[in-house]
Amino acid sequence: MSKFSKISKSPASRLWLSTLGGLLLIFSVAGIANNEINDRAKALSDSIINVSDLPVLQPKPSQKRAAKLVSELVYLYHYRRDFKFDDEFSKSAFDAFLKEIDPAKIYLTQEDLKQFAKNKTRFDDMVFDGDLEPVYNMFDLYRQRWVERYQYSLSLLDKPFDFTLKESYDYDREESDYAKDLEEINELWRKKTKNDVLSLILTKKTDVEVIELLKKRYKTALRRISQTESTDVFRYFMDAVTQTIEPHTSYFTPRTAQNFNIDMALSLEGIGAVLQTEDVYTKVVRLVEGGPADRSSKIAKDDVIVAVGQDDGAMEDVIGWRLDDVVDLIRGKSGSKVRLELLPAGASPDAESKKVTIIREKIKLEDQEAKSKIIEVKNNGEVEHFGVITLPKFYIDFEALSQGDPDYKSTTRDVKILIEELKKKNIDGIIMDLRNNGGGSLREATSLTGLFIDSGPVVLERDYKNKIQVLADTDAGTSYDGPLMVLVNRFSASASEIFAGAIQDYGRGLIVGGTTYGKGTIQQLQDLDRWKRSTDMQTLGQLKYTGARFYRISGESTQIKGVEPDISLPSSISNTDYGESLLEHTLPWDTIPATKYQKTAEFDSSAFIDQLRKLDETRVAHDPAFNFLKKESEEFAILRKKTSISLNKEERIQERDANKIKDLDRINQRRKIQGLATVTDIDKIEDEQNDSASKENDFDPGLTEAGFILKDYIHIGFKRKNIASVQYKAG
Repeated sequence: MSKFSKISKSPASRLWLSTLGGLLLIFSVAGIANNEINDRAKALSDSIINVSDLPVLQPKPSQKRAAKLVSELVYLYHYRRDFKFDDEFSKSAFDAFLKEIDPAKIYLTQEDLKQFAKNKTRFDDMVFDGDLEPVYNMFDLYRQRWVERYQYSLSLLDKPFDFTLKESYDYDREESDYAKDLEEINELWRKKTKNDVLSLILTKKTDVEVIELLKKRYKTALRRISQTESTDVFRYFMDAVTQTIEPHTSYFTPRTAQNFNIDMALSLEGIGAVLQTEDVYTKVVRLVEGGPADRSSKIAKDDVIVAVGQDDGAMEDVIGWRLDDVVDLIRGKSGSKVRLELLPAGASPDAESKKVTIIREKIKLEDQEAKSKIIEVKNNGEVEHFGVITLPKFYIDFEALSQGDPDYKSTTRDVKILIEELKKKNIDGIIMDLRNNGGGSLREATSLTGLFIDSGPVVLERDYKNKIQVLADTDAGTSYDGPLMVLVNRFSASASEIFAGAIQDYGRGLIVGGTTYGKGTIQQLQDLDRWKRSTDMQTLGQLKYTGARFYRISGESTQIKGVEPDISLPSSISNTDYGESLLEHTLPWDTIPATKYQKTAEFDSSAFIDQLRKLDETRVAHDPAFNFLKKESEEFAILRKKTSISLNKEERIQERDANKIKDLDRINQRRKIQGLATVTDIDKIEDEQNDSASKENDFDPGLTEAGFILKDYIHIGFKRKNIASVQYKAG
């Protein structure tokens, strides 16, 4: 009899633990050959790390200096003036540090925390004095526990598991307590290991393959912790300290600072995916719009990468790998292929994986800049043509601007060009699509607003000294003075909220979609190298801190509350799961006196907004696409509440098969709405022609309804006119 049960014929599946891992943004960058990386990985794959193999990690002089500088700078320039580096602050930073290193509470026990207790009130002293030894000692014990846990799992692989027992594994431990002692945490890891084995048994892998794969996975996890550097410990510590002050304040290591600058300048290359480590997994947190991964239509935000392969080579299991190493496998020469095995976003731990092949390439600057298209909306036999300008972020090339480059890249410049192109095509209105736009340059939010208003204040800024400054559009004239709509959702934040809020306050256009994120703060960067005491000291990094808040010209803050749309649309994004209000140590909502401004009477919708809402509600209630979104959102909400999974094989098979039927039914409902043929097997969907895949991906009921709302806005709000005939002025 086989050590494990017989293997079913379902495709491979993996476990995804839902945790609160620290955020680490890395763009995959082309240029390093993969053969050297693969050789190194192979050489390490058979080694087992012991506690004695862990390198000694010690704070560097540059880190001590950086910590002290951060404490001084936040005291001097941070907007929040009510925080103190005292014992209460230390306790919060202490808790934040534990969340940084052990978010799922699977490594440390309550007995370990007792050893840490003496440091609970010392975090403020560590920052001020630069004495970082205590936090490095805490991290050292954490590393030891990591090694012990995975070595324990390795030992369990030599014993058979009984999958007929009625027991379950709690894979989401966010709200759980730390295990009391070694006995309790060993039981947790026994179930964790048993689940790993069962997940693979329910695939086409043989018993030998199951054992080999898990041994390799656990050894990789051991290798990952052994590769931890002093910079990593310091980053965990500084993140805990700065985010205890305020969630948008953070310390940038030199590498993080470089990535931040790349992001703002839109200068990167690779597959176009932003990755994050979450426990032992690598998760996609954002796709660069227009990049290879995004264009494939097969990779989505929150997908989990479980394996990577080169062209036609073997897939390399990357669960448990350090993020840098995963990126090394993904990057490569432009034009070459990389294959990814992923767990779909929101999948249960027993979900089936999918495989995607991406052609690496240089991601041009244009791939994430503003884009435009024209949509058609039929109305009583007539067709309205609306220009849609999609803006992923508010970008600007600060370096080129500072160097006096007359052709520096900016959001406002690009959008202005798109507007001129759309006007030549006789569009009847414009939709600015800011959904999922997390913000960016304050300067660009202000200047972009100026393309749509004649002149006047755009946003108010109050700094840490309570000095209020009016940021205004001072250029008379507009680039576009026709019907305007701004489309937003819960992920529209910061600069997006400035633009949407100004358009709403002026009555310049309709705001449609969902309540925005609620980030009403302004961040500034300080290069710590300005205060280096010696030229031979290592680079100190940068401090990103909240130095001011912004307010709408009405005097209201967008902090916490966000911008409320004039007309709300159903969405699969839940306000209770995302938003500024869910973060710890956020600044509260408040107001300041409004500034003087003149509303745009021609497009003011206040007199007929109720009529527009009723028309929208009637359409949405009878629209199969929105009914589908509502049902899908309800199903996902149920899945999010699930925190455990059965370790009984028969129950797992039944649950997996039931989920597969539900998934197929949901897919076919969506395909029917899109006019696509239904399918009988989920696996066959990826085998369809690219044009069908593209059409299936082009499912945007929100934009479709936005077009109908804009049509009503034009016909009900004011006498229809040909927008192309309007006399435009250069903004």
